[in-house]
Amino acid sequence: MKTLPLTCEKCFADFQEALEELKSVINNAKTKGLNAKSEAQIVRVFELTHELTLKTITEFFRKQGHAGFTGSRDITVEAFHDDLIDDGQGWMDMIILRIKYNPIYPENTQNELVDRIIKQFVKLFENFERNMMKRLS
Repeated sequence: MKTLPLTCEKCFADFQEALEELKSVINNAKTKGLNAKSEAQIVRVFELTHELTLKTITEFFRKQGHAGFTGSRDITVEAFHDDLIDDGQGWMDMIILRIKYNPIYPENTQNELVDRIIKQFVKLFENFERNMMKRLS
């Protein structure tokens, strides 16, 4: 079975679904109270959302003829320079915190990650969504 190549629009649609799921998981956790299970779910959906963001940006640049990025930091810097994201430091913090996070390490890293997802990173994703919608229309 032949698979279709990824398109920027398909990646963006997948990102939007993941972002909606992330917001839903966060709202549900706020309603019922945060616990280890809900925090783990928030982190899983956040990581999926972030990966889909990076795929969307990569495909957007590929569509424009830019390629050769070596990692999430390069893609993020280029996206900042091209006004796809508007808080370069916030996005770099997101990458660094994801690198630091590992479920086998102390709980304080997970607590910090969940707190930042809820208070800052969702807003960064929403701003990215708004910027991409303008660029794709």
